[in-house]
Amino acid sequence: MYTITSDIIRKMNKLGHKRRPFVFLFDFECRKARVLEWHECAPELFWRTPQHGNFTATPYNNHPVSWQAEPVSFARYEQAFNLVQKHIHAGDSYLLNLTMPTAVSTNLRLDEIAHQSQSPYLVYLKDEFVCFSPEIFVRIKDGQISSYPMKGTIDATLPNAEQLLKTNRKELAEHHTIVDLIRNDLSRIADQVEVTRFCYLDEIQSNRGKLLQMSSEITGRLAADYHAHLGDIFASLLPAGSITGAPKAKTVEVIEAAEQYQRSWYTGIFGVFDGQNVDSCVLIRYLEQNGDKFTFKSGGGITYLSNCREEYEELIKKVYVPIIGNH
Repeated sequence: MYTITSDIIRKMNKLGHKRRPFVFLFDFECRKARVLEWHECAPELFWRTPQHGNFTATPYNNHPVSWQAEPVSFARYEQAFNLVQKHIHAGDSYLLNLTMPTAVSTNLRLDEIAHQSQSPYLVYLKDEFVCFSPEIFVRIKDGQISSYPMKGTIDATLPNAEQLLKTNRKELAEHHTIVDLIRNDLSRIADQVEVTRFCYLDEIQSNRGKLLQMSSEITGRLAADYHAHLGDIFASLLPAGSITGAPKAKTVEVIEAAEQYQRSWYTGIFGVFDGQNVDSCVLIRYLEQNGDKFTFKSGGGITYLSNCREEYEELIKKVYVPIIGNH
């Protein structure tokens, strides 16, 4: 399983102990990391959370958006899906987040997407990626830690979409599993862990329409000196359960065998410490740039109830930018 390097943990602990605001960024494998005080972020890293940010959105010209996606073939996805199902039926995993890269052609630049995206969290690493995440990882406020795993997606325009999502056996099984996993993760670092909200829905607007996503809230109580242990806290929680699966360690091994590509920053974590509290997100809804090529990375949770074609179509539905306009 992946581990954060000790120097990164120490730096987070030290800044937290001194109550100095900082941001942190981890890739999926915890091999790449950035820990920067707020004044050190620009011009490399721009970010926005519901409470804070280091840039002000500046609307660009509202030109029509060109967006063409070329996902991996169904045959390639099916090959990975079948391997995952083999491990699920062998008892190696109960839930696995399977992702794939999609080549994208667009007339948008990463900085344009960063300034125009309508999303709770925005992370833009210059010349590398932009992420417009709807998923909270953990929040810490006044010693209470809360996690909000997001599992379950449906086209919001379908008749009775909310009821369909909340009664879908596969989606519910996936959601129950991830809630149990996150509850177990939080129990290692916090007391009084409980599920405070279960299966609530959020609507997400994109250039391709509306989606409904299902989340739950799990909370716990940290020790009084948690500020001095922020590095240790996040080292205990990563990689995020919602983008790996359960059990986490073995599932990560299966992910590597099935996906056969580098997630890089995708499905990593971005977080902000403001001197008192912490807010963080999972790096999903993610567009990466390599030279003049763009790659969108997306996926979904696989259980024994999953249908390969439906999962493939969900992966494609998640390839969007949260910009409303012509396309």
